[in-house]
Amino acid sequence: MIHISVKENESLDRALKKFKKKFEKTGVVKELRGRQAFIKHCIKKRHEKIRAAYKLQMQQEASM
Repeated sequence: MIHISVKENESLDRALKKFKKKFEKTGVVKELRGRQAFIKHCIKKRHEKIRAAYKLQMQQEASM
């Protein structure tokens, strides 16, 4: 369960923003979307390799 501490002068919009951020960090929605359809392990690995190569390329470009 997510707990948000709201200060006295803090607006409701600010508290909702905090709640949304904490909820997003838990990864509940991402997990639910991932479970909607089964993805083969070989396809998952392929996506992970592509993502890793992309990250490596971006790091190399940033260091130059």
